[in-house]
Amino acid sequence: MRTIRDERGFSRLIYGPNFTVLRKGGTVHRRAIGLVALVGLALSGCAAVTDSIVETSGQSRGEAILSPSSKPVTVDNVAGNNRLRRLAAEQHPKIVASYGGEYNDPKLERTVARIVGELTTAGDNNTQIYNITVLDSPSINAFALPGGYLYITRGLLALASDSAELATVIAHEMAHVTANHGIERQKMERAETVATKVAEDLLGSSNAARAAAIRGQLRLAQFSRGQELAADAIGIRATAAAGFDPYAAVRFLRSLSAYTRFRSVTGAKPELDFLASHPTSERRMEIAQRLARQQGGPGVGTRARDAYLAGIDGMTYGDTAREGFIRGRDFLHPRIGIGFRVPEGFVIDNSSEAVTAAGPNDMAIRFDGVRVARSISLTDYLASGWIGGLDPNSVEAGQVNGLPYARARAAADGWEFAISVYRVDNTVYRLLTAAPVGTKELARLAHTTARSFRVLPKLERATLKPLRIRIVTASGSDTIGSLAAKMAPVTRKEQLFLVLNGLSKNDRIRAGEKFKLVVE
Repeated sequence: MRTIRDERGFSRLIYGPNFTVLRKGGTVHRRAIGLVALVGLALSGCAAVTDSIVETSGQSRGEAILSPSSKPVTVDNVAGNNRLRRLAAEQHPKIVASYGGEYNDPKLERTVARIVGELTTAGDNNTQIYNITVLDSPSINAFALPGGYLYITRGLLALASDSAELATVIAHEMAHVTANHGIERQKMERAETVATKVAEDLLGSSNAARAAAIRGQLRLAQFSRGQELAADAIGIRATAAAGFDPYAAVRFLRSLSAYTRFRSVTGAKPELDFLASHPTSERRMEIAQRLARQQGGPGVGTRARDAYLAGIDGMTYGDTAREGFIRGRDFLHPRIGIGFRVPEGFVIDNSSEAVTAAGPNDMAIRFDGVRVARSISLTDYLASGWIGGLDPNSVEAGQVNGLPYARARAAADGWEFAISVYRVDNTVYRLLTAAPVGTKELARLAHTTARSFRVLPKLERATLKPLRIRIVTASGSDTIGSLAAKMAPVTRKEQLFLVLNGLSKNDRIRAGEKFKLVVE
């Protein structure tokens, strides 16, 4: 839970270092620089590649878009445009803040810079400057902005298993830049917006007008799919040209699919991340495989696994203190100073909007907080209308672990809710447990969760630290189970170990191999 919002909402700005990778005269340089995000030109969105995209063997009907632009929008020519520069300066802090700030780790930065440097050295536009920001976010994301600005979250870095996998992601995003996809998509969006407005003006709210709007959305979706295919093709070729394994794209897509399945257990939806704009599918993996074969047979290129794992060793994993930590069934927030525990069988997920937990029999828990004036009692707040279907006769006040609280019941649309609210200073924390009507366990489980809410002692708050990625070398006696058992107190340890290391449950652990663990 990254923010506690009041009815008006607020955001935070976090500033930190970032770095630039550029190539001049055959030398790769790295230097600190203040980045700018050209939001005014739109993000180079990455949409789905589906069964409708072109064949990749032989001459494809998408051949015309499978090459970089001859006049990409680079740092050099953007710098001459005062309007774009002003927009960039204004918007970059907002982009960075929305992802929790910039992640500062010189060892990690050098690892990323080396990969970018190798890609630019082998690329056609080897004088272009690329500015790279590692974002301090656990979400899985990478995206590009016109002007050569690339963003990668540490969540994506944790998921990638070698240098080639990261190279294929970066090369994909570079392809969006060199092919001017962000600008072309913005033009397409503007054209479709105008077309929809004309249809509405001429046809009003008729079925024909709605059909015209739907056709426009489909055209835009198809346009985005074409851009994704172009970025895949350019990226895989660039990865191979830089000496990396082109089959890394397939491996990373498999890891994304595994991560999607891992997340789906909680019912959580990816938030503003790579999975939202880069959906994976078996079909897309098949296409990536064909693209890789065009570069050579299996074994071509380097994976540089050990160098990559050394670079991410010690990197923060998951949420930081500003979002709160999930430890098994506990949610603990050291900065706010509160915590609670969900019942056995529930899996917690922490997002920017709320903490949620999915349980058996379609039961669910949601936790968040709002600013409420101290002059408003908790019972009055419960009855103020923010929860529909409230039973006014169920509202009652009391104390839990020394804190004032109130609780009530509600029902709506086939669901029953048990609501508890707590006041800590000027914030009211809301804990809702939901279940289908008639669920016998609702009252007991909601009561158990509600009674666990507490203020954390100072000593406990001080001992709570982020989880980290730790690289270990397997011994001859190690198995998937024995390595997973060394993980921190996270839920589904073995499944997480498999996802992070790109393994299946049938893979064998070989002595001397290096693996990622999540540790305290």
